[in-house]
Amino acid sequence: MSYGVKLDPRPLTGDIGVRELVDNYLFAYNAARLREACQLFARTIAQPDVTIGVTLSGALTPTGLGTATIVPLIRAGLIDWVVSTGANLYHDMHRSLGFELFGSTPFTNDIELRESKIIRIYDILFHQDVLLESDAFVRECLRGEEFQMTMGTAELHYKLGRYTKAREEALGIGGYVSVLTAAYECGVPIYTSSPGDSTLGMNVAALAMEGNKCRFDVERDVNESTAIVYNAKKSGGQSAVVIVGGGSPKNFILQTEPQIQEVLGLDEAGHDYFIQFTDARPDTGGLSGATPSEAMTWGKIDPDQLPGTVVCYLDSTVALPILTSYVLACAEPRPLKRLYDRRDALLAEISADYRAKLGL
Repeated sequence: MSYGVKLDPRPLTGDIGVRELVDNYLFAYNAARLREACQLFARTIAQPDVTIGVTLSGALTPTGLGTATIVPLIRAGLIDWVVSTGANLYHDMHRSLGFELFGSTPFTNDIELRESKIIRIYDILFHQDVLLESDAFVRECLRGEEFQMTMGTAELHYKLGRYTKAREEALGIGGYVSVLTAAYECGVPIYTSSPGDSTLGMNVAALAMEGNKCRFDVERDVNESTAIVYNAKKSGGQSAVVIVGGGSPKNFILQTEPQIQEVLGLDEAGHDYFIQFTDARPDTGGLSGATPSEAMTWGKIDPDQLPGTVVCYLDSTVALPILTSYVLACAEPRPLKRLYDRRDALLAEISADYRAKLGL
C-alpha cells in the first residue's frame, strides 16, 4: 500500500529559491495545497494548448499585486483572459495616474481619518483626492467619441487600457504598469461580471444622466466569455480557471460551461483545471467556498478532471506572490493568444453552432 510521498524535512537555509521552497518545504495542510497549486499551474496548466482564465476579487490591486503578479503573468502569456471586479481595475488606475497609496496599520482612529479625508482599505491609506482625481480621469476618457456606444466590458476595458498606458508613459512613474495597460498591450480581454458594482460603473451611470451614450452590453459579455471556453475545447485544447478569491467573478468564469451545455445545448464536459485561493468555508452554502466537486455537479468542472483541481484556503495576498514567482521560474513563457482580437470570430463560431443546433 502506498501512503503517498514521504515527508523528508531538512533544515532551511537562507539561500534557497522559490522553486526549492515550494517543492521541498511546503509540507502539509494548506501549505501543501499551495505547493500543489503551484506545481499544477507550472507543470500542466502552462502548456500551450490550455486557455487560462483568471478571476480577481477582493481588494487586490490596492496592495500592488496587480502590477507585481498579474501583469508579469499576462506578459508571459500565462493569463489569456480575466474576470475581475470593477473595483480592482479602478483602484489599479491610481498609481497609473501618479497617485500614492501607503501601507499603514489597521489599528487607526477612523474618525480622525474621515476628518482628514483619508480613505482606509484595512492597512492601506490614501487621500480622498485620489478617488476624485481618478473619477475625473475616467469621465474624461468616457466622454471620448470612441466610448459613445453600447459595448461589452472587455471592449470598454481595452479602450481604457490605451489611456492608462499613455498616462503611465507620460508620467514615467518608475515602470509601473497597470493590469489594464498590460491587458491592452497583450490582447487579453478583461470582463467585469457586475459592471455597475464599482466606481467605473458609477461613473458610466453618472455620465448617462448627462446624455453620454456609453452603455454596458452584459449579454455580449456572457456570450463572449462562453465563446472563449467553447473554442478552447472545440479546437482540441483545454480550459483552466485560476480563481483568486470568490464571489461574482468566480461564478461568471465557471458559468461558461453550464451556458454551453445546458442553455445552448452544445456538447461539452466542463473546465479541465481548477485552482482557487479562498478563505471562505464551503459549509455555509456560499459560492465563494463552493468546492470543485460541487461545481462538477453543475457541469462546471469535467468530472474526469477532478484530480486536476486544487483549493487552497489561504489569503490571496500570500498565495499570489509565491504562485507567480514559482510559475515564472518553472514554466516557459507562451505565445500570446490575443483573445481580445479574436472576439468577433469566436462569437461567430459559437453562434453558428448554436443556430445549427436549433436548425436555423
